[in-house]
Amino acid sequence: MLKVLYLLNYAGKAGTERYVQTLVRYLKDEKIDAYFAYNEEGLLVERMRGMGVPVFRIEMRSRFDFRAAKELAELCKRLGIDLIHCHYLRENYIAMLSKRRNPGVRVVYTSHFILANDFMTRLSNRILSPKQDRVIAVCTRGKEQLIRNGLDPKKIRVIFNAVDPTVWSSPEKSTLREEFGIGKDEFVMLCASRFAGDKGHKYLVDSLGLLKTLTDRPFRMVLAGDGPLLEETKEQVQRLGLQGNVVFAGFRQDIKNLFDGSDLYVNSSQHEALSFLILEALASGLPAVVTDMGGNNDIVNQEAGCGILVEYDNPESMAGAMKTLMEDKELLARYRKGARRIVEEKFHVRTMIEKTYEVYEAAMAGGPAEA
Repeated sequence: MLKVLYLLNYAGKAGTERYVQTLVRYLKDEKIDAYFAYNEEGLLVERMRGMGVPVFRIEMRSRFDFRAAKELAELCKRLGIDLIHCHYLRENYIAMLSKRRNPGVRVVYTSHFILANDFMTRLSNRILSPKQDRVIAVCTRGKEQLIRNGLDPKKIRVIFNAVDPTVWSSPEKSTLREEFGIGKDEFVMLCASRFAGDKGHKYLVDSLGLLKTLTDRPFRMVLAGDGPLLEETKEQVQRLGLQGNVVFAGFRQDIKNLFDGSDLYVNSSQHEALSFLILEALASGLPAVVTDMGGNNDIVNQEAGCGILVEYDNPESMAGAMKTLMEDKELLARYRKGARRIVEEKFHVRTMIEKTYEVYEAAMAGGPAEA
């Protein structure tokens, strides 16, 4: 059984942490012995311990932290680690540097972003590329950007993020409407994103202001999450007179409760690789209106028939899509069916787990990245 160390600088509560938790949950004890190392404490540390995963802390101050690389190499030797699975450039560089002291260990890197690297980072990528065993891109555009960033295309494999539809498809009685006093006739939209600049809340609220002028149907937008721009977004809602249309639900752990009480999921992000929240919403039977950014078009497209792609930072595009699904019941119902179908066919966790383990095996054997 492979011994795999998952290495993450910040063990928080976002999509990357959910990705790691999913791999460990489905691979641990059947395919791998799992271990976890981190730098900054967060919710994932607690969750790893709850799953019986040995947890270790390694201070990682920069990408070229040679002391951290030495400590990582010693830890992997002591535990007999076969493979390190990294998730950001800092950890990935440190893991590759650790191979100087522990050359037998393999390093797999999953890129969770679609961001252009600067010149020095591209140069570093090319220099370190021979030490990189395999790379996973979570969406098609992600692979394209990794190649532009200087990584070896022969080592990259696209494996979509995925969810377990059985967890999300069973309907539950939602308390959402009761909790926030939402009427039965109101159309409920949900956006569950951290209040940060790249999540597009300003543009989303502007779209809601426009939507209010385009339709007579009552609606509520439930904004779930926390973050540095929360208060600024609340002020914008107040300024536009949308207090009766927007609900600030705070950070929630009962996301399925929110899905089951909503009619539509909305993603307004500027940067998105492959959102777990979009996939979970679809698996719950929610159609989606999402920006045509990052990997969103791998999920929502004409073939999938589960929602509408809109132009980022274009309130007319976003408001028009929301209005269409608010007022066209037949289309909404068709997209509901498409939402569950596309998850089963393309984004089932079983597929993600099988393909990821294939990458582990290829890294150990030195075989091709693509199956």
